[in-house]
Amino acid sequence: MNDELVCQHHRFDIPDDVTYLNSAYISPLMDAVQRAIHGGMALEAQPWKITSDEFFAPVEKTRSLFAQLINATSSDVAIVPAASYGIATAALNLPITAGQEIVLLQDQYPSNVYSWRELAKSQNVQLRIVERPNDGDWTPVVLAAINNKTAVATLPNCHWMDGALLDLIAIRDRLNEVGAALVLDVSQSLGALPLDVQTLQPDFLVSSGYKWLLCPYTVSFLYAHPKWHDGISLEQSPHNRVNGPDFPRMHIPTDEYASGARRFDMGERAHFTLLPGAIAALEQLLEWQPERIAQYIGALSCDITQRANELGLQTLPDELRTNHFAGLRFANGFPDGLVAALRGQNIYVSQRGQSLRVTPNVYNDVNDIDRLFSVLKNYC
Repeated sequence: MNDELVCQHHRFDIPDDVTYLNSAYISPLMDAVQRAIHGGMALEAQPWKITSDEFFAPVEKTRSLFAQLINATSSDVAIVPAASYGIATAALNLPITAGQEIVLLQDQYPSNVYSWRELAKSQNVQLRIVERPNDGDWTPVVLAAINNKTAVATLPNCHWMDGALLDLIAIRDRLNEVGAALVLDVSQSLGALPLDVQTLQPDFLVSSGYKWLLCPYTVSFLYAHPKWHDGISLEQSPHNRVNGPDFPRMHIPTDEYASGARRFDMGERAHFTLLPGAIAALEQLLEWQPERIAQYIGALSCDITQRANELGLQTLPDELRTNHFAGLRFANGFPDGLVAALRGQNIYVSQRGQSLRVTPNVYNDVNDIDRLFSVLKNYC
């Protein structure tokens, strides 16, 4: 399927008078996802219909779909409740010793900060916080921060406030030179941008499901490079052990884990209600194809930045920003009451720092952009 994607508004429960340009906050659920969740609720309402297979088959299907999205194998993927859970798993497993450094971005999303702060305090490790560059180009300053003391760089694909893009291939190459690990939180890009772990070779990668993956809240994912498949899991669940599927013998203790990254799965991973929704969302993303999604959203974002520049608003150059974000800055500072005024017109965006963060998705079209700028022009 190589034809261009068209607007998918009809698949979402978004009233015609609502302009929702805030997918980086929480994405709405597709109608198909809602139906799948309702089906899961109906199953759980009658638990005598829940067979032992229901604890495992949907989990493995979800794992496989996510693996396809990032060009991994099912055994590389764990089902987790949040990006922070996956980051905590990475921090627990990577060998970091006293005197080494962990590279992070200034104002990085907290889910990818707190575990490293705790590790730094307990292991006498230094956090090397890369300050926001004046020109918006993070890659050179991140590369300059990596040195022989670097143990790990733990980064996003793009900054969550304004979509500033990082060249992860260049960063991975530099980390290889000094023998350091790469941890990625791609919650603000995966689903809207193509990503290939075979190219990037991260040690660990996490993604929340409720943003660009269009999944229900509390379904998230962890990728672990095969070299970490023998690592330590955050919790000890019977279902991430090798005899987990054997209910009559599950009570017999074993030290042997299920294969691959399954050992990192959260407890109660089966999510009878939520996993059917995640499956429906991931199947639809794969049908649309990440490249086509990126092309569709990218056209909308370019329109937004072009119109913003014409009004005198500042944006990152296209080459320094991801194609599904538009961070708009005002010459005289962020206008008081702007977000509330937009909300009053049923137009939904976010203020992040000094940026008006506008994040369209496949359910938006040019009419949504027209409505946004009909209000913005009064603040420029």
